[in-house]
Amino acid sequence: MNKSRVISTAALVFLGFLLLVFLTSGAFITIDAGERGVIFRKFGSGLDKENIFQPGFHFIAPWNSMYVYSVRETQLEEEMEVLSSNGLNIKVDVTARVNPMYNRIGDLHENFGKDYLISLVRPELRSSVRKILGRFTPEELYSTRRDEVQEQIQKDLEETLGKNFIELKASLIRDIELPEKVKTAIEEKLEAEQSALKYEYILEQERKEAERRIIEAKAKAEANRVLNASLTDKILQDKGIEATLELANSPNSKVIIVGSGDSGLPLILGNN
Repeated sequence: MNKSRVISTAALVFLGFLLLVFLTSGAFITIDAGERGVIFRKFGSGLDKENIFQPGFHFIAPWNSMYVYSVRETQLEEEMEVLSSNGLNIKVDVTARVNPMYNRIGDLHENFGKDYLISLVRPELRSSVRKILGRFTPEELYSTRRDEVQEQIQKDLEETLGKNFIELKASLIRDIELPEKVKTAIEEKLEAEQSALKYEYILEQERKEAERRIIEAKAKAEANRVLNASLTDKILQDKGIEATLELANSPNSKVIIVGSGDSGLPLILGNN
């Protein structure tokens, strides 16, 4: 009898221990760095959106549920086809870098759940890309306005995701692929424009050089006019006398002056 009671007691204790382990195994929750948690109280207030659990070790009642979210930055890549403003198909490869708002995990869980990248971010990214790229021509997307397109996508997507508890870090256009014929036509047009700009530059340089020469010639002509106007007969005679005296004093020549020339200047005869 006693032995039977001991066995029964031991069995009950063992079952109680198993039940305790089972109940408490879900009561200890560890939230790692880069994560946040939100609790759902089955027999209480339901989803507690106000109290966000921080990284660390937590104890909860076994009948409650803890939903743990990574709040690290996540990268979503999408390859898609869109229509340009003139109806041409364009392949585009885009990337969005996002993370949940730390203090809005409860709202995110209530509205979208842990698959928010699939149910929220991806559709909004595709919608924004289609909407923005549809405003531009292939030529603008390929060359001149790509940065502007990327900025518009960023602004549009940032506003939409922000209303749904997602922080957009960056949206990037990694690649735009145009139909081969369109791409070739655009490249040929750009090359022609560059050649025209180069030719215009050469013509402009030639015009500037011609203007410089005209100005230089006019300056020389004006200088000669002023010089000629200042050269009177008296000045010419004085200059002639100065030159004659320099020649007479030269050690390499002997000068005999007899009479005078038509201009009134001495005549120089004989030299070695």
